[in-house]
Amino acid sequence: MKGLKERAKAKPKARPSAREAKPIKARKAEKVVLSGGNPRIAKADGDAPVQAYIAGMPGWKRDLGKRLDALIVRNVPNVRKAVKWNSPLYGIEGQGWFLGLHTFTRYVKVAFFRGTSLRPVPPGASKSKDTRYIDIREGDELDEAQMANWVKQAAALPGFLGPRP
Repeated sequence: MKGLKERAKAKPKARPSAREAKPIKARKAEKVVLSGGNPRIAKADGDAPVQAYIAGMPGWKRDLGKRLDALIVRNVPNVRKAVKWNSPLYGIEGQGWFLGLHTFTRYVKVAFFRGTSLRPVPPGASKSKDTRYIDIREGDELDEAQMANWVKQAAALPGFLGPRP
């Protein structure tokens, strides 16, 4: 082992010149996907982050996301959109969020935040007493008339305002 004086006298290792240095390959922009195929999209308001989320949904889920987004916009023309908690949310300005989407490995979950007030009540129960879900799996037939009915009802109710500080 070299002593302190010997290390101080030692010549620094020569660095390769610019011509000798190996080029660093730039990585292609990678889509960041969380477990279950859920796209990772930064928290933001507006249509653009929601469209980025939908574009990042894998395979058949992307087509379903496009259909659901179009159905919501068609039935709630003044809908407000955002990505929060890594899920697209749909709401009414001043009323809060009425619906959220989330991508899982085998299905897309549609959450109605005041779902127990909808008629008929969506089938999926939640830990939250008001929230109800519908899980849509590959090959399921989307009942657009029923979904549109739920969307219209949900948009007319006071929505979820988010966690309180």
